[in-house]
Amino acid sequence: MDLEIKREARTILANPDSRFSYFAWPTVARMPDGSLAVVCSGYRCGHICPFGKAVLSVSEDGGETWSGPAPVIDTPLDDRDAGITAFGDNGVIVTSFNNSRAAQRNWNPVREDLPPEINRRNAFYLAYVDTVTDEEEERYLGATFRLSKDGGKTFGPVLKSPVTSPHGPTETADGRLIWVGRRFSADDAFPEGEPTIAAYEVSAAGEMTYLGEVPAVVRNGAQADACEPHAIELEDGSLLCHFRVEGNGLFTLYQTVSADGGRTWSEPEQLLADDGGAPAHLLEHSSGALISAYGFRRGPDYGIRVMVSRDLGRTWDKDGILWETRVSSDLGYPATVELDDGTLLTVFYAKDSESAPAVIKAINWSLT
Repeated sequence: MDLEIKREARTILANPDSRFSYFAWPTVARMPDGSLAVVCSGYRCGHICPFGKAVLSVSEDGGETWSGPAPVIDTPLDDRDAGITAFGDNGVIVTSFNNSRAAQRNWNPVREDLPPEINRRNAFYLAYVDTVTDEEEERYLGATFRLSKDGGKTFGPVLKSPVTSPHGPTETADGRLIWVGRRFSADDAFPEGEPTIAAYEVSAAGEMTYLGEVPAVVRNGAQADACEPHAIELEDGSLLCHFRVEGNGLFTLYQTVSADGGRTWSEPEQLLADDGGAPAHLLEHSSGALISAYGFRRGPDYGIRVMVSRDLGRTWDKDGILWETRVSSDLGYPATVELDDGTLLTVFYAKDSESAPAVIKAINWSLT
């Protein structure tokens, strides 16, 4: 694949002087006023902890400098993947989801067979979890979002969605906000044969209208776990969606297309090798090229990769390498925005050392 790195990856969001220093799962978007905004889950202790919040940082100079990350969704629960989309004249939606108190207790046990330092950490986590009330969990547990009517300066109340996705909805040419996501389940369990990915339309007031669902993926006679989709509208009006499929040796991307606004979807097709990487973020470049960026977690060379299509997603030039590391597989969730000069800025999360917390990085590149 022909791509050129314009500026090497650098850290743009971190909090090195605090134990709440883990930042992950970002999305980048252009705001109505032309600025760039990155959202992510920040001020965490680790990949799984009860302290995450969806934070927002703004760049007024094309990604050269960034404001300090400010909370947008900060519930008593662990607010994770953060998505952002600008829509209409001055609308912005920020999305997230969280996990239950039971999940935190299950993931962070205190047991005699665990090292003392792990038990101390987990006891710290669980002491906080025990302060969250039944009423708070009932109010906030789920896929969440907030809406702004002034370009992201202020936001309305925390609302709930029936679906969640790492990067949020997409705006169509006729002004609709379409959200393709995984159905939220408190225990992340679904009946066998029930599709887990569905499409909804979001109104300017935050009302959710069901459109349709993506067919389940079946491999070797069993339903695979489909999650973390992202969709965009193509120039012919169809919707193209990439989503993560995992389990039974799979960690890869599938593609599905809707020609009727999200009501029906084509049978999903596998795009990458069984361990080829996921999840993806889609962008249509001004040249007409489609760009799908995804994390690659098959060692020893982990990293961020892209694939490009110049025929509306019918074929893809795959596995273009944006960034590589041998430090840790705890990375990924890239998202891309086109800059004023046609070059591209991709944000992602990664670690600088195995013992270091994850941070948000950005890399500048271009198609050639």
